Amino acid sequence: MNLQLLQEVTAFIWQEGDMLDHGEYEAWLDLWTEQGKYIIPIDPAAEDFENTLNYAYDNHHMRELRVKRLRGGESISTSPLARTVRSLSRFRVLFENETHVTVRCAQNLRESRKDVLKHLTADVVFELKRSGDSFKIDRKLIRMINSDDTLTSVGYII
Repeated sequence: MNLQLLQEVTAFIWQEGDMLDHGEYEAWLDLWTEQGKYIIPIDPAAEDFENTLNYAYDNHHMRELRVKRLRGGESISTSPLARTVRSLSRFRVLFENETHVTVRCAQNLRESRKDVLKHLTADVVFELKRSGDSFKIDRKLIRMINSDDTLTSVGYII
């Protein structure tokens, strides 16, 4: 096990979560490659995300629009803006080579909005591209453990 790599990817992913929890969306957008995909499938067994229904299947343009909606308050699901705190744990490097690293971790996210506290749990797989002494997100796949249950609107980035 490459503990130095594990520490580097863990720190990067913790930073990404902290940016989301504190509304640093422009900085979050900069963490992505131009072709990166942000995916939240409905079907827990889905693999062909282009041809199945997803909660999110965002390319660069759609991520920018998602951030614009969050910042603009134009969507009923983002007004008032939810406050979130996420915990990320159980990091495991699944693949690495000279240019890419794939990491799986667990995410527990708490949301507070309109006096209601919600809890979302997910397995998250990050496909990271090496970029200098850090990384860029090439794909973020969020498999919520209750993805095929009825979910209420989510007015933030998971």
